[in-house]
Amino acid sequence: MTASRFRSASRALAALLVSGAMVAGIAPASAAQVPDYGTAEAGNPFVDGWYADPDVAIYDNTYWVFPTTSRVYAEQTHLDAFSSKDLVHWTKHSNVLTTESVSWAKYAVWAPAPIERDGKYYLYFAANDIQSNSEHGGIGVAVADRPEGPYSDALGHPLIDAFHHGAQPIDQDVFIDDDGQAYMYYGGWGHANVVKLNEDMTSLGTFEDGSTYREITPTPEYVEGSQMFKRNGKYYLMWSEGGWTGPNYSVSYAMADSPLGPFTKLDKVLAQDPAVARGSGHNAVLNVPGTDIWYIVYHRRPLSETNGNHRQLAYDRMNFNEDGTIARITMKVEDNFADDNTFGWKTYGGQWAAKAGQLRADRSAGGKALLDTNFGNFTQDTDVRLTSSRGDAGVIFRATGAAVGTDSYRGYYAGITAAGRVVLGRADNSWTELASAPVSDAIGRTHHLRVTAVGSSIQVFVDDLTTPKLSVTDATHASGSNGVRVFGASALFDNFEVRPAG
Repeated sequence: MTASRFRSASRALAALLVSGAMVAGIAPASAAQVPDYGTAEAGNPFVDGWYADPDVAIYDNTYWVFPTTSRVYAEQTHLDAFSSKDLVHWTKHSNVLTTESVSWAKYAVWAPAPIERDGKYYLYFAANDIQSNSEHGGIGVAVADRPEGPYSDALGHPLIDAFHHGAQPIDQDVFIDDDGQAYMYYGGWGHANVVKLNEDMTSLGTFEDGSTYREITPTPEYVEGSQMFKRNGKYYLMWSEGGWTGPNYSVSYAMADSPLGPFTKLDKVLAQDPAVARGSGHNAVLNVPGTDIWYIVYHRRPLSETNGNHRQLAYDRMNFNEDGTIARITMKVEDNFADDNTFGWKTYGGQWAAKAGQLRADRSAGGKALLDTNFGNFTQDTDVRLTSSRGDAGVIFRATGAAVGTDSYRGYYAGITAAGRVVLGRADNSWTELASAPVSDAIGRTHHLRVTAVGSSIQVFVDDLTTPKLSVTDATHASGSNGVRVFGASALFDNFEVRPAG
């Protein structure tokens, strides 16, 4: 099944889910509002800037993401938020909470957790990164009359200001169960706790045994980033493992019949992909109301970035097996430019802009736009349309060492020429043609270009995705970035997708 047919089938399923929700008496989003995507199809990262530790909320049919501002601790003095009606177009809301409105918070404002109750909007946060009970800080709660704030400190002091059961008071997540009881899950330093929140959402309750803090650490591998959600009567606890600056940062989960557990690790469901991104973790979970459509929202680090704080927000589809367990999550690479931006792309020469749902390239002598990927064996799909009467335009793959200049990269290029041919060549700061074949209606027509590369075998398809136009054997370049390129031509690109071969 092609990617476009898969998306069509998925959206048909979403319509059925919405219809079923109506029969069941659930109030779903309208069919036009149901974002039924396989990933962030308009591209990950889905917003601009360095952010981490996202949590999510749905307020008045609007999706909200509240992340940590990913900077050095001393500069983590405010929180921004992002809102969207469709999970494609996002509006930034700056400084929804700042340390100026929290007398005890000085820096390291982390991991906001949003929730609404009785018309008030609450935002739980950690601050000051306390290392012992002798330091002042911990988990606080702010409140506002609107989702975008501004939020102000509700207590004048932290809600939790000490270590209990060894858990550093950070990385909180708030969950309200079907019976109205609110819980907060939190904890760093390898320990996870759960507490009850009273109806005022600003004070802690007690459990039946009179205790306030209950440890629920699911595995010795637990590090931080607790996240709770409920599906079909089952409680799911997710958390992060590994070091947040290292490549082993990842997400695991457990299931239970109670919000208090016991929780035992079942699987690691999100991990780094050396072809896509590193350090994927500290997630939230988003369920489209009235459907069984779920997304995991998380942060990750681009492959070429070495600064630990250079983290970006991404989301991918989260699917469930028949027994309710979570299927392992694939970080997908797609961009249909529906959001009219180029977040995640780097350009080398030429003029590039996303407009009207396409990536537009003005005529240049070898301008390139690349994603920070490192695929070796893959299939890459791209729609390409020449809009000038000369030159050529197409896709780059296994590219390294990119710079401004006609052939200033090492890798491969497959493009459609205004003269009516598809050409495949190898670049190494010079150009070697490997194969070519005729193509009809080269100018002004959108052609679907597919490249499949496995080892030394490279195949290029144009429109007909069953019979390759070009097949060559060349093992010069083993892996690298994926992207698009123009040479002496202007062009439009759309529906860009890269996935592992097979």
